[in-house]
Amino acid sequence: MASTLRLCAAVALALLPAAAQDVAGDCHQYTNRSCEECLKNVTCLWCVSSGRCMEYPVQRVLPPADLCELRSARWGVCWVNFEALIIAMSVVGGTILIMLGVCCCCCKKKSKKPDKDDERAAREREKRRVRQEERRAEMKSRHDEIRRKYGLFKEENPYAKFEN
Repeated sequence: MASTLRLCAAVALALLPAAAQDVAGDCHQYTNRSCEECLKNVTCLWCVSSGRCMEYPVQRVLPPADLCELRSARWGVCWVNFEALIIAMSVVGGTILIMLGVCCCCCKKKSKKPDKDDERAAREREKRRVRQEERRAEMKSRHDEIRRKYGLFKEENPYAKFEN
């Protein structure tokens, strides 16, 4: 069983480079046919102006102008040319960079504002607490006065009366 798997793997590896060479060499046979047929092979580049199918120049990111103009070059899909692709990618990339910059600026500002806001809120809370305690003490003293006036004041120790 293991020897059969090894044999199959060896045969597949032996045939793979030959198949890759055939696929790479197949690009020129689609010249003067259709863009869709040419681009079925991912290593091929279609030039609309000349109607040629050629291997994509992988040494360079963009195909050179002497091979095919950017507005005529198609790779991957027939409905997008390299010129539009470059513009679209630049716009998307620029938008992403601007959004990251805005987010970074906003995050920095937000991290500073809560400190000031928290301090202000804490001061206001402390002021309210102090005012509430003052009012509570004032109300207690008023109530105690009224209780004394009408003899309702409770002594601290109820058994103090009996000690004398």
